[in-house]
Amino acid sequence: QGQLVESGGGLVHAGGSLRLSCAASGRIVRIDEMGWYRQAPGNERELVAMLTTGGSSTYADSVKGRFTISRDNAKNTVSLQMNSLKPEDTAVYYCHANILALGPSDEYIAFKSWGQGTQVTVSS
Repeated sequence: QGQLVESGGGLVHAGGSLRLSCAASGRIVRIDEMGWYRQAPGNERELVAMLTTGGSSTYADSVKGRFTISRDNAKNTVSLQMNSLKPEDTAVYYCHANILALGPSDEYIAFKSWGQGTQVTVSS
């Protein structure tokens, strides 16, 4: 139906930058909202940034002005440019998408899909 694969995590010093990417594959008809969540140890998963097909974006207050989300609707990809990283940005980052896809009998199936997660570690 639809699978999300992330790339781009890693270790960086405070003040550095990283770029995360996520690609959706499968029998996708349309992706509505697509974006990123993160979860730090002991914390709940939280929204980082989200982008609709029409281009409306939502950012967590903690990342506004530092992170930029972008997507390529034709390629079903979403990216997150993270600048001026802080130690508190350390977390596992998950790609998320609301997907409309074709099932085994070509029926429409709507579902929420998550990537496997990519670790971002920011050292002080």
